[in-house]
Amino acid sequence: MIKKYYKAIYILLFLTSSCGAYFNQPFTTSKARIGENTTQKSILSGILPVEPSVVGVYKFRDQTGQYKPVENGSTFSTAITQGGTSMLLKSLEDSKWFNPVERENIGNLLNERQIIRSTRQEYAKNLKQKQVTSMPPLLFAGIILEGGVISYDSNIITGGSGVRYFGVGGSNQYREDRITVYLRAVSTSSGSILKNVYVSKTILSQGISANLFRYVKLRRLLEVETGVTKNEPAQLAVKEAIDKAVENLIVEGIIDGLWQPQGGDAVVKMVKEKYDKEKEEAASTALLGRKLEDRRGKVAIGINVGSANIEGDYGGSKGKPSTNISYLLYFKNPNLNLNFGLGYFQLESQGFKDDFAALDLNLEYEFLPYEDLSPFAYVGVGTVTNFDLTSPYAKMQAGLGIEYLPVNNIGIKIFGEQNAVFSDKLDGLAQGKRDDYFWRFGVGLNFYFGKPYKRVKSVIFE
Repeated sequence: MIKKYYKAIYILLFLTSSCGAYFNQPFTTSKARIGENTTQKSILSGILPVEPSVVGVYKFRDQTGQYKPVENGSTFSTAITQGGTSMLLKSLEDSKWFNPVERENIGNLLNERQIIRSTRQEYAKNLKQKQVTSMPPLLFAGIILEGGVISYDSNIITGGSGVRYFGVGGSNQYREDRITVYLRAVSTSSGSILKNVYVSKTILSQGISANLFRYVKLRRLLEVETGVTKNEPAQLAVKEAIDKAVENLIVEGIIDGLWQPQGGDAVVKMVKEKYDKEKEEAASTALLGRKLEDRRGKVAIGINVGSANIEGDYGGSKGKPSTNISYLLYFKNPNLNLNFGLGYFQLESQGFKDDFAALDLNLEYEFLPYEDLSPFAYVGVGTVTNFDLTSPYAKMQAGLGIEYLPVNNIGIKIFGEQNAVFSDKLDGLAQGKRDDYFWRFGVGLNFYFGKPYKRVKSVIFE
């Protein structure tokens, strides 16, 4: 019965694998709604100024001049919204720290005021009034905000994966773009730049698809295909970057005494602590969002178990138990550590079996010391001897492995290691020109102790 309906099961699996496409797809037109809010959490939540500052924004637009990337041909549609000034004015108003005045289309404002004056004068003349009601003066801005979207980097990272077997397959693709916003505050009285901040925001695009291509009968082909694509709106990304730039401008202004918050010095201290923590986090994050965090202490104790296989003069090597305890001492460079190891293992082949102890000294290199998952490689020297200590031999070893840290200071690793003995008598038989050697494979745990060396710093590319 199961065999009869397996094709229907395949179809059901494919439909549910892309449930986002089916459960969220629109079937009817939607009504106009209030614009979406950004996900940015503000340091300034609940903090208000003593008095809002009057600011003017003449222009805050796309300064990249880039057009939307297309695979074929060309397009005259810009990659970035041209409405940056409107977004910035909205962010300034929502912050409650600024009182923005109209400057982008000030010509229209002045024309309208001139029309009002002319109308009042004409009205007073017709009524033979001696005095014309004057218009109140325009607010002048003590600060002008300048800047814009200064870069749009497309395809800073792309990738995907897929698998297909027996006519059944699936794949996913992703792409990240990046925008950068600069915002500066300029004093209208002196022309000096009071503050200059910049913010970056990534734009994510994802696509997932699954398909089935199968002959169910002679001349009967079953084809099923489903998928969903999600693109983060560029307009919301620009809005979030502008919101964050305004927030940073206010926060740095509070710290430097440009603006005064309600609550006095206690509020300034709290804002500074939060901002310093955020800057520390930003400094330890690489361009592609990789977190540069010291996750290991200065020293570690490692326990490993696995198997050992000899390659000697006897044939028929067998895997036998192996165990090892090690002490790791990290240098100031978080990539390097010195590894002292003491191990016990058995070696067995046809006509040979014995127990051995080994003492190792390795120099180990961590390729990605700040990541959850990091490959590592090591090389070193050591000695190996049987348990009656009658046959000690010098050796050299090298190995590769990968370590995963589910939490800070605890690592789970797997590794493989080759040990080249400087003798052909490890198995008790000297035959041929090649020295004996053996392999060790295993898994282990590393327990790290002590504070890490504080050498985390921001990098542009790794």
